[in-house]
Amino acid sequence: MNDKHDHVSVLALNPAVDISYEIPQLLEYQKVRASQTWYHPGGNGINITRALTELGVPANCCSVIAGESGDLLLNLLGDTLDNRHTWFRVPGETRLNTAILQNSPPGQYEITSIGPEIPPDVLTEVCDCMLESAGDGIAVLSGLLPPGVPDNTYQELVERVNRQGGKAVVDTHGEVLQMAIEAKPWLVRLNRHILEMSMKRRMETARDIAEAARTIQQRGLEFVCVTLGDEGAVLVDTDNSYHCNAPKVHKQSTVGCGDSVISGLIASSLKGETTQQMLRLGVSCGSATSSHPGTELFSRDELEAVTATVEVTQLDV
Repeated sequence: MNDKHDHVSVLALNPAVDISYEIPQLLEYQKVRASQTWYHPGGNGINITRALTELGVPANCCSVIAGESGDLLLNLLGDTLDNRHTWFRVPGETRLNTAILQNSPPGQYEITSIGPEIPPDVLTEVCDCMLESAGDGIAVLSGLLPPGVPDNTYQELVERVNRQGGKAVVDTHGEVLQMAIEAKPWLVRLNRHILEMSMKRRMETARDIAEAARTIQQRGLEFVCVTLGDEGAVLVDTDNSYHCNAPKVHKQSTVGCGDSVISGLIASSLKGETTQQMLRLGVSCGSATSSHPGTELFSRDELEAVTATVEVTQLDV
């Protein structure tokens, strides 16, 4: 890794315990017995930190926890973050998110709960913690903002990261995303649905996606990544745009795939690799995660085989 900007700090304002149930079929007004149940640490920031750690990238996570569900989150995490985390206690309970994986017909249903409010003084502390640990490295701002946190929080943090010579990565949506883009982060990640909602039109091809992403990149960003599910992802930089197909894997769950893509992009960038290589690793991480049940993420051991099956195409957009 490069020695100047190789430190990563992740802000996780809305962590969760993810509970996943595999069931034969949902039946209205009927009790359904799960065939399997999984408990995993979750929330975008937590997932990105876990994925970066799996890729060998030291990442400090600054987060909040609350109540007994927060204690469960800490127990589930164990030492998976290499003790590179700082927790701030707040009143209430850490979120419990639910994913239902239906076998017949195949389907996935997700319920995201509302996290605890973060008092203004704690919000200041956790954001300052992230900024200090990021320094002139990479600061990751990911996920929905919890209740009471101002919509311009990510925007202000991107501005502060830029002022201290760092690089901000943003993954969110809605007005929070639009405000953050105005501050010119280094990289943003969004999915096709969010891009189409933003542009108010449907996009059928990778080239359509790249053209729309280019209009965002031209607002002063270095990279714009658009994930496309089974169709892979598009990555636009200042010079060109690229599409990477999704390798064929036995898909079990999509939870954490976007977070895994971000981790691959960051890890590859820190090694000084090209945009094509960044996209290849990002898509490989996301696809490998989709092959695991519940909210389990990829393992580094499986990436070589997955990466060998992906191809990156230059789009010249």
